[in-house]
Amino acid sequence: MIKRTLLLIFIVSCSLIVYGTSAERNFLSQNQSPENISEFLVMNQKWVKYPDYSDRAGWDKLLGDSKESIIQRGEKQLNYTWQVVKATDYLEYERSGNRDIMQNPNFQNNNALADLVIAELAEGKGRFMDQIINGVFYNCERTSWALSAHLTAQKSKRTLPDYTEQIIDLFSAELGSFLSWTYYFFHAEFDKVDPIISKRLHNEIYQKIILPYRENSDFWWMAFRPRPDGMVNNWNPWTNFNSLQCIVLMENDKIQLSKDVYRSMQSVDKFINYVSYDGACEEGPSYWGHAAGKLYDYLQLLHYVTAGKISLFDNQMVRNMGEYISRSYVGNNWVVNFADASARYSEQGSLIYRYGKAVNSDEMMQFGALLSKDQKNTYTYGIDLFRALESIINDAELKLVKPHHVIPEAVAYPETQFYSLSNKQKFFLAAKGGFNAESHNHNDAGSFSLWIDEMPVFIDAGVGTYTRQTFGKERYTIWTMRSNYHNLPVINGFEQKFGKTYKATNVDFDAKKKTLSMNISTAYPDTAAAENWIRSYQLTDKELIIRDKFKLKKNIGPNEIHFMLWGNIQLKNGEVLIDVQGRKVSMQYDSKIFEPVLETIALTDPRLSGVWGKEIYRLTLKAKQLSLKGEYTYKITKNNF
Repeated sequence: MIKRTLLLIFIVSCSLIVYGTSAERNFLSQNQSPENISEFLVMNQKWVKYPDYSDRAGWDKLLGDSKESIIQRGEKQLNYTWQVVKATDYLEYERSGNRDIMQNPNFQNNNALADLVIAELAEGKGRFMDQIINGVFYNCERTSWALSAHLTAQKSKRTLPDYTEQIIDLFSAELGSFLSWTYYFFHAEFDKVDPIISKRLHNEIYQKIILPYRENSDFWWMAFRPRPDGMVNNWNPWTNFNSLQCIVLMENDKIQLSKDVYRSMQSVDKFINYVSYDGACEEGPSYWGHAAGKLYDYLQLLHYVTAGKISLFDNQMVRNMGEYISRSYVGNNWVVNFADASARYSEQGSLIYRYGKAVNSDEMMQFGALLSKDQKNTYTYGIDLFRALESIINDAELKLVKPHHVIPEAVAYPETQFYSLSNKQKFFLAAKGGFNAESHNHNDAGSFSLWIDEMPVFIDAGVGTYTRQTFGKERYTIWTMRSNYHNLPVINGFEQKFGKTYKATNVDFDAKKKTLSMNISTAYPDTAAAENWIRSYQLTDKELIIRDKFKLKKNIGPNEIHFMLWGNIQLKNGEVLIDVQGRKVSMQYDSKIFEPVLETIALTDPRLSGVWGKEIYRLTLKAKQLSLKGEYTYKITKNNF
């Protein structure tokens, strides 16, 4: 059982608490070598847990009541017209920054092929085979499986695929793993039509994924040659997992396979070394499924391929990484979102259940069961066939687990500096320290979000649709990335800056007193002339009290305190009344000190409007006078106005 009050405190060495550096844990590769691994590798795909294509009884048993809906889904694709991704679609990314023009038809083709493949596995009559061959051969004819947005990793730095160089990105590896499963299940059936289909597919998987994976150590996500910022993010486990699937499904030379598996272990160790031991996902809950979740998938595959001889499922850090997702869930499909994460929950309960089962976490298994109640299909993972089949295998036992989730009163991730507090009035406060060069970073050191009765009131807007600008030099010209569009101050007229050195310091969290404080002046440039700025949070039984205590070296411009809101907002003298779908909240401030200004921010980007609606608001409390030192206080309470 999860206790009502839960505080995560990890005793770690100082070397683990240095931002952007790696502790060389090497949990996977230490004490291993290709020679050791070769002794217990399961060869010739004997590790595969799923029925052969011809095992009709096996598929009927496995799919059970889902069989007909899977077939019906595939039937909708029997007349699918395969879309051509044109050369100009690739070029559009470097011309305008638009990546969807290339990505959308690419993903539609992939999803159609996924529906056809799993439908054929379900039915087994060959009815879907011609369309599968069309999809397979279409992909074999393509120069690259990578997205236009990622092809800038080519030596040319251009976005048109270069036939002389293969780039492995997130989605080329994912498509490669799916096509490897397609080869595994259907190569004998393809040979009945024409042996060149299987031969061509085999060759393309090797040329586009397996050989580049073996021969190129320059892919940044491998982390063999560290980036200048030292970052290793979700790309590492995600791409290693899919690349390894290609290898273990296609390669049957034991010596070579041992080398490949060991290479993947060395690379994934770089990700584990980078992540804080406390297990928090600095990229936010939206990326958990691609970061910790893909690490779990990788570890599960490795467990299968090595007959359980290589396993990290009893490792506390791996469990910490898993349980982060249940502890960032507020309820009503809302999550604690920082960085580029959405405030809306998006992960499948079946993945969380399986991860929890592997690491022996009742918390995760019960949380996964809770989410799965409202998630109808366990196989809807697109071309991620491994997740789909693993979910189907575990579906029956998942349904027997009692759904359960408790919001802890206090959670601390001291290395990552994520914190949350809740009370009996159903306040849920999430706040962060951290530094302004985290993966998918926003300049948000010291910011907070507040939920009342499982509804966000003070919000983090999240991020809009990805474009070239999102991950380029123009990133911090985008309003969602900037500190003055988070629940933070503008000090002396200056906002926070991007970079490792801009961070929260002197962080102090007291779970019993339900307080959190930190100096955030260190997240601002020297030109802000701030000697210190202590942002503190105190959650009582009835209210949230926020304080800003500051000392400036000189006065340059006015201090401004920003609050991001949605719902219906009313401004009164010294009070802000907020009504979000019946959750009524009041924030009091000193009207003698501040002049309030409410700004409407229209949301034209569907990625934002899909969460918040047509608009959100930025409340700015502008200091009426310049002061070298002082203390501002804001009190937030429930209110039945």
